Amino acid sequence: MEDKSYKEYLEHITTFIFDVDGVLTNGLLTVTTNGDLLRTMNVKDGYAMKQALNQGFNICIISGGTNEGVKSRLNTLGIKDVYLGAHQKLDPFNDYISKNNIKPENVLYMGDDIPDLPVMYQVGLATCPVDAVPEVKAASKYISHKYGGKGCVRDVIEQVLKVQGKWEVNVNAEAH
Repeated sequence: MEDKSYKEYLEHITTFIFDVDGVLTNGLLTVTTNGDLLRTMNVKDGYAMKQALNQGFNICIISGGTNEGVKSRLNTLGIKDVYLGAHQKLDPFNDYISKNNIKPENVLYMGDDIPDLPVMYQVGLATCPVDAVPEVKAASKYISHKYGGKGCVRDVIEQVLKVQGKWEVNVNAEAH
């Protein structure tokens, strides 16, 4: 979506909320012989999330999945607000913004499928990866040119931080 109107929202974002499967991952699950579900996350998304946290932004994850490995990875990045097993995402969203005194209009949410829609209708900037389902694309003010698990999270974070003058390129940056 090349609609420039979404850019007017970027300067007001203080909080990022992301789904996991199909956003932080490509949505594919590898099932091991003992039934574990394996996911792959993009380190560039991880780097951008760390940058946002370091610049004082809030990051929250709301996922229908229940994988503790996902939670561990996100916690390692510094993300403490991780809601797993959230099949109805509006309740954790309302809980999070209420506990942290966040206005919905200051939230960028990225989702990719039908369960994300109730939250997307509440936030200031609803976004999605390019491979989101049609209903989510229709509800989004911005559709990233990147696929889920392939840098769509980095795309939106970098845009917000650059508009706000908070994207820093540090040649001595830590590994992520």
